[in-house]
Amino acid sequence: MLCWGNASFGQLGLGGIDEEIVLEPRKSDFFLNKKVRDVGCGLRHTVFVLDDGTVYTCGCNDLGQLGHEKARKRPEHVGALDAQNIVSVSCGEAHTLALNDKGQVYAWGLATEGQLGLPGTEECIRVPRNIKSLSEIQIVQVACGYCHSLALSKGSEVFSWGQNKYGQLGLGYEFKKQTSPQLIKSLLGIPFAQIAAGGAHSFVLTLSGAIFGWGRNKFGQLGLNDENDRYVPTLLKSLRSQKIVHICCGEDHTAALTKEGGVFTFGAGGYGQLGHNSTSHEINPRKVFELMGSIVTQIACGRQHTAAFVPSSGRIYSFGLGGNGQLGTGTTSNRKSPFTVKGNWLSYSEASNPPTTDNEQYYCVKRIFSGGDQSFAHYFNPQNMVLPDDFRYPDSSKQIWNVNEAFIQRLLTCSSGRLPVEIANEIDGTFSSAGCLNGSFLAVSNDDHYRTSTRFSGVDMNAARLLFHKLIQPDHPHISQQVAASLEKNLIPKLTSSLPDVEALRLYLTLPECPLMSDVNNFTTLALPFGAAVINLEKAPLKVLENWWSVLEPPLFLKIVELYKDVVVHLLKLYKIGIPTSERRIFSSFLHTAFKVLEILHKHRQHLCHGTPENVLPSLWLRTSVLDVQNRSSPEDILHPQVNERGQIIQYDKFYIHEIEDLIDIRNDYINWVQHQAYGMLAEIPVTICTYPFVFDAQAKTTLLQTDAVLQMQMAVDQAHRQNFSSLFLPVYESVNPCLILMVRRDNIVGDAVEVLRKTKNLDYKKPLKVIFVGEEAVDAGGVRKEFFLLIMRELLDPKYGMFRYYEESRLIWFSDKTFEDSDLFHLIGVVCGLAIYNFTIIDLHFPLALYKKLLNKKPSLDDLKELMPDVGRSMQQLLDYPEDDIEETFCLNFTITVENFGTTEIKELVPNGADIPVVKQNRQEFVDSYVDYIFNKSVASLFNAFHSGFHKVCGGKVLQLFQPSELQAMVIGNTNYDWKELEKNTEYKGEYWADHPTVKLFWEVFHELSLEKKKQFLYASKLELTIANAAALAMYMLYLPQYRYNPQASCC
Repeated sequence: MLCWGNASFGQLGLGGIDEEIVLEPRKSDFFLNKKVRDVGCGLRHTVFVLDDGTVYTCGCNDLGQLGHEKARKRPEHVGALDAQNIVSVSCGEAHTLALNDKGQVYAWGLATEGQLGLPGTEECIRVPRNIKSLSEIQIVQVACGYCHSLALSKGSEVFSWGQNKYGQLGLGYEFKKQTSPQLIKSLLGIPFAQIAAGGAHSFVLTLSGAIFGWGRNKFGQLGLNDENDRYVPTLLKSLRSQKIVHICCGEDHTAALTKEGGVFTFGAGGYGQLGHNSTSHEINPRKVFELMGSIVTQIACGRQHTAAFVPSSGRIYSFGLGGNGQLGTGTTSNRKSPFTVKGNWLSYSEASNPPTTDNEQYYCVKRIFSGGDQSFAHYFNPQNMVLPDDFRYPDSSKQIWNVNEAFIQRLLTCSSGRLPVEIANEIDGTFSSAGCLNGSFLAVSNDDHYRTSTRFSGVDMNAARLLFHKLIQPDHPHISQQVAASLEKNLIPKLTSSLPDVEALRLYLTLPECPLMSDVNNFTTLALPFGAAVINLEKAPLKVLENWWSVLEPPLFLKIVELYKDVVVHLLKLYKIGIPTSERRIFSSFLHTAFKVLEILHKHRQHLCHGTPENVLPSLWLRTSVLDVQNRSSPEDILHPQVNERGQIIQYDKFYIHEIEDLIDIRNDYINWVQHQAYGMLAEIPVTICTYPFVFDAQAKTTLLQTDAVLQMQMAVDQAHRQNFSSLFLPVYESVNPCLILMVRRDNIVGDAVEVLRKTKNLDYKKPLKVIFVGEEAVDAGGVRKEFFLLIMRELLDPKYGMFRYYEESRLIWFSDKTFEDSDLFHLIGVVCGLAIYNFTIIDLHFPLALYKKLLNKKPSLDDLKELMPDVGRSMQQLLDYPEDDIEETFCLNFTITVENFGTTEIKELVPNGADIPVVKQNRQEFVDSYVDYIFNKSVASLFNAFHSGFHKVCGGKVLQLFQPSELQAMVIGNTNYDWKELEKNTEYKGEYWADHPTVKLFWEVFHELSLEKKKQFLYASKLELTIANAAALAMYMLYLPQYRYNPQASCC
C-alpha cells in the first residue's frame, strides 16, 4: 500500500513518523504480504478492510471513529468485528460504516446528528454496533457524507439518515435530522448501480447512467445549473446521455466517470479540484480536457482534491488542494489541472517485462483511494501481476438483484423439491422489487441501454422473453410458484401511478413476457392487477409507455393485446356459466380493467395510424415524487421503426374477439347500452361490451348495425301506428303506412323511384322497405327487394350515362368530374345504397375501397389509386422509389394532371401555379399526395358530397362508424370468400327432403359442377355476393312448399 497526504493524526498508518505531511507516495510496511479489499477515508481517520474481512483503523479517535482504544498512528485491528466478514467501508467526517458479507451494516463514531442510525442519545459510539433497523434488509453499498449516511439494498432501495440541514437525506424539508435509516420513497422503482455522498450532498447512479442528486448546492456540486440546495432527488439531465458508470464526491465537488473513460467534474473549484486549469466553480458538469486523450478507469475524491488512474500508462493523476501533500506531487502546491503523482509506475502490459534498474522499485496500481486530505494506492509488484480494478465494470457483489442468465442457471440447478432458503429469498427479493425488474434484461449490446429516454426503453425484449421462458418451466414448479407469489403479494400491489423516472417504467414492458401472466390461473391475481396498474398510470408515464410500445416489434405488442383478449374471454365464459350476486361487483371491476387495457392499446394503435407523433412528449425527471413534463422533442426526433407501411403497429382486426357473439347476446347488450346512454339505466351485465366496440369483428358489427336498424324500424312503425290511432279522432282520417312503399315499373324504375324518394320525408326512410313491381303479384320476402336494388343500381351506375367513369384495367368505376346530371341524382344513389344496407340487402357496386374510406371520413391513399388506376399508381410508386436526384429530368413532371372527358383532354393544376412547379426529389411526396387528393376529393367534391349526404340520411350513425372501410365494403357488396362444400354441410332440410334424398343428392351433384357465377346466381336469383359472414357461416334451408306452387314467393338464402 502506498500512502501520501496529511499524517498529522496518523491517518496514513505509517506509524510514528516525524512528518505531518507526506508529499509523495510512501510504502506502508504494515501491508506487506496483506491484500487490501477496501479503504475508507474520513477527515482525520482511515479504515482498511483486508481480503479476509478483518478491519484495521488508524488516525484521530477523539470521537470513537476508530472503533478501538489502541494506538492511533498505525493500523490497529478492530476486534469487535472479528465475527464479521467485512466487505466494504465508508467514512464520514468522524463516523464509520462497515458492511459485512450478509448485507448487515455496523456503525461507530460521532452520533450527534444521527449519522450512525443507532437508537439512543449517546454523542459517540466507540465500538461498532449493528444497525438493527436494517437487519432484515440486505444492503450492498454504504456511503458516508460528513454527517449523514446512505445505504443501497439488494432490492434497489435507498436509505438515508443523519443530518438534513441542506436536504442531504432527500426526504424533504420536514426534518433537520433522522436518527434511523429512512427509505427514500421518491426513488422507488429505479434500478441503481451506485450511491455516493459528499460533505453535505448525495448522489445515486442508475444502471443506465442517470444521476440523481440532492443536498447542498452552494458551489453547484449537484450540477443543476444553479446554486440552490435540493431537498428531494433531482435528475442531472445534462449527463443522462454520457454513459456515466461511476461517481464520487468531495466536500463540495463531484466527479463522474464515463464508460468511454472520460471524466466530468463540477462544483467547488477554488483549489483547482475540478481540473479545468482554473479556480472557478462550475454549476454544470464539464469534461476534464487534459484527460481527454487518455482512458481513465478509476477516480477518487478527497476533501478538496481529485485523483484519476490511467491504466495504459499505469499513472495516477491528481489535481486540487495540495497543501497537505495529498496530490503526491512532491510539493504542497495546488494543481489546477491533472498532474502525475510521483512514482515508478508500470502499466499492466509493462509489468511482464519491468526495467532492470538497480535499487528501483516499480509499482502496478490495483486501486486508488482518496478522502479527507489523504490518498492511497493499493499496488502489486510486477512479478505478481493482477489486473487493476476498472470502475467502468462494477463489482457484481455490490449490485442489486436482477434476472440474468447466471441467476437463472443458479436457480435451475436446485432440485425440483423445496427451494433452499437462500434461493427462495433471492427469488422473492428480485420479483418483489420494481427496481430489480427494471434493471433486468437491459440492452447491453453496443451499450444501447445508456440511451434510455422517453422514446427508448433500453430493454432487450428478446432477452426478456428468452430468460422468462427459461425460468418458468413445468419441471420447476416451486420456482414458478415463488415468482408468482412475489409478483402477486409484493410487486404489483405496490406499483404506483406516479413514477420518478423513465427507468422505473421498464417492467410495464417486460412483465407481460412472463409466461405466468398468460396462465389462465393467474388472470385474476397477476394479469388483471397489473392491468389496473397500467390504467392508473398518470398521463406522463403512460405517454412514455406508449412511445415504447410504438417501437416494439409487432409480435411483442400483439402479445399484450392477446393477453387481455384472453382475459376478457375467460371472464365472459365465467359470466355465461353464472356469477353469484355477491361477486358481481368484483367481476365488473375485472372486466372493466381488461377492456380498459385493450382500449389504451387500441387508442395507441389508432394514434399511430391516424397521425404523426405529437409535438409535445413527456420527458421525465425527478423534482418531487411526481413526473413533470417538458417539451423536449420535435416530431422529427420521434421515430416509429416498427410501424408498418400502412402506419399500423398491428392490424385493427388483431383486437377482434371472435368469441364475443358466442359468449354474450350482442343484440341485448346493444339495447342495454343504448338505454344506459339515454337514461343511465344499469344493464344486467355489469359492463356493456358495446362500450368497447373495437373488439367486435365484422360479423358482430353487422349484427349491431342490423339491431340498430331493427330498433329504428320498430320506432318508425310504432310512430306510424300511434299517428293512425290519433287520426281516428280527427274529422278527416289520414292513414300513414308503417312501411316505406316503393311502387315502380320495370321500364321506368329510375324515374318512379326518384319520384317516390324525392317526396319521402327523412323519418320515413327509417321504415321497413317494401317494393312492388307494378302488374306483378308476389310476396316480398326479400327477393323482390333484392331484385329492385339490382335493377336500379344497374341503371344508375351504367357508365353510358356519364355519371361515373369506368376504368378498364381495374374494372371499377368512380365519379365523373364531367357529368350532365345534377347532384340530386347522386344524392338518390346515396339514398339507395343507404336503403340497401338499412334493409339488410347486399348490392353490386363496382367502386374501389376509397368510396368506403370517404364514407367513414378516412383519407384515400396511394394504395387506393393503385386499385383504381393500377398503371398510374405504379408510376407514382416508381416516382417515390426513384433513388437518384435527377427526378425533374427523368420524369418531366409538374404539379398538373391531364384528364380526358368525352374525347378531349384538359390540363388541371394540382396546386396554385402548379404548371410552373416542377416535381423534384424534395416535393415528390407532395405531388403524389396532391394527385391522389385530386382524383378522389377535389375533382368530385360536390358529387360525392351529395352521395355522402344521401347515404348518411338513411344509414348514418355511431354504429356505422365502427366499421373499417373493407368491412363496410364487404357488407355492401358481399364477401367473395366461398366454401361451397361448407354450404352443403350447413344446409338443413325440412318437409319431405333429407340429406340422402335422391333429389337432394342429385341437386348437389349438379350444383358443384356449376361455374362460380352460376352458383352465385342460384343463391340470389341475381348476381350478388355473399353476406359479410363467410360461406362457412352461411346456411341454407331446402323446403318443399306445395301451397306456394301457384303463388310464387321470392326468398333469400
